Amino acid sequence: MGIFDRMAEKGHEQLIFSQDNESGLRSIIAIHDSTLGSALGGCRMMDYEVEDDAITDALLLSWGMTAKSAVTRTNHGGGKAVIWGDPSSDKTEVLLRAFGRYVEGLGGRFITGTDMGTTGDDFVVAGQETDWLVGLPEYAGGSGNTSVTTAYGVLHGIRAGATHVWGSDDLTGKTIAIQGVGKVGEYLAGLLHEAGCHLIVADVDEDAVARVVDAYGARRVGPDEIYDIQCDIFSPSALGGILNPETIERLQCRIVGGAANNQVSDAKIAEKLHEKGILYIPDYIINAGGLIQVADEVGGFDRERTMKKTEALYELLLDCFARSEELSITPVEAADRLVEERIEFLGRIGRIYLPPRGQ
Repeated sequence: MGIFDRMAEKGHEQLIFSQDNESGLRSIIAIHDSTLGSALGGCRMMDYEVEDDAITDALLLSWGMTAKSAVTRTNHGGGKAVIWGDPSSDKTEVLLRAFGRYVEGLGGRFITGTDMGTTGDDFVVAGQETDWLVGLPEYAGGSGNTSVTTAYGVLHGIRAGATHVWGSDDLTGKTIAIQGVGKVGEYLAGLLHEAGCHLIVADVDEDAVARVVDAYGARRVGPDEIYDIQCDIFSPSALGGILNPETIERLQCRIVGGAANNQVSDAKIAEKLHEKGILYIPDYIINAGGLIQVADEVGGFDRERTMKKTEALYELLLDCFARSEELSITPVEAADRLVEERIEFLGRIGRIYLPPRGQ
């Protein structure tokens, strides 16, 4: 499928390729939908195997940001940036500043910040070239680490799932298998430990696993073994696409809910999980805490307000589950309908003519 056909598939507006010979920058910015406002989404840096993988990531992740923004009512559209390169060796000041200049050239149509492979400090550097950044460290006037808020939202999402399945959001004694204890997963492990959960963890980063095992008494298993673990809740909190025809047959849980983006390899997987009696919590709702934080930062950040908005994911998901049952559809289909309804509603409002300011 050609690039224009791939963009048309989910209604993407723009796909912007940028490169810089001196720094080696190769970046892609995808703007999915700007009906609700300027596109907001993080910048991921990965050493993709091929160019097509980078394009796919940008397209899928930007769609997810539109969905997150719509269901959480942040008045932003969805976008995503990816930088093709190894963050451990290719990241330099000139590369980050070159990327910043390309973001600045969009004039606020796209606002970005941290994601996998990038840090707040990276965007302090890029911020010398553009003001259209969020998720900056507190010392630089930003809202700080979004992983904390994301994990907080996932906790409330898991509690909503527990309420729907077991009739109570008390997680005491529940066994939760966390796949990925990196930026968000480690914070999530701490919150679940405080909630009285038994933790089983896996990650390719042995140091990250060791920290969680030492701090919270978690049980360590191998990265592939995690799918076969008998547990109450499976929490994908690493890379996307890990729920596929092979892995879902191995799951021994009642709920799937985690911090990773694009957890299902395709829409049919959500249907199969539903058929198996496993509650799949839509990823772009449960992991929306980081988006809520940076969206609040755009207008002047307030920590208490942000955490209250993140707590509201609990009620949002309960509504989503109720709609799923009422309409006999999957929770993902119910969430998608919420997204479509909000974009359609505000799209109609946006067509109302406003005279230029001062007239």
